[in-house]
Amino acid sequence: MHIIYLLLGSNLGDRIYYLEQAAQLIHEDIGMIIKKSSIYETASWGIEDQPKYLNQVMQVETKLTPKQVLHAIQFIEKQLGRVRVEKWGSRTIDIDILFYDQKHIQSPDLVIPHPLLHTRRFTLAPLNEIAPSLMHPVLKMQIAELFKQLLDNLHVYKFFHTQHENKDI
Repeated sequence: MHIIYLLLGSNLGDRIYYLEQAAQLIHEDIGMIIKKSSIYETASWGIEDQPKYLNQVMQVETKLTPKQVLHAIQFIEKQLGRVRVEKWGSRTIDIDILFYDQKHIQSPDLVIPHPLLHTRRFTLAPLNEIAPSLMHPVLKMQIAELFKQLLDNLHVYKFFHTQHENKDI
């Protein structure tokens, strides 16, 4: 069995629905979800003139190879209506592989660990919540250390379904 970390994001339609459906399909098609972070709301990153995102990180136990995980993720995204129009464009669901065990994989269609994870608050905040002591296999630093050194000042809030309260991270 392998331990992977996935980042889910949605900024179109019923964002909570898409995160929940993606989690269900991940459980069915990829493996058992061991841990889930809180849901975080953030302004759009990359292309800023878009609706806000909801993001969540999941730790998953899988028997699949990295390429099989990638193909399963792409199939889940397609099932949930993801249309790839532009890089960093709005989407119903986006699922990124952050880590696959402690492997470093670099191929034309797959790079693990995710090459930008250590630069993005919307990724590190939920990842730090569930795996602060996880070691980045390339940077040789724990997630908590990367989070403390983060320069990204994008506002990241814990999301509450009632929306009466958001806590800045």
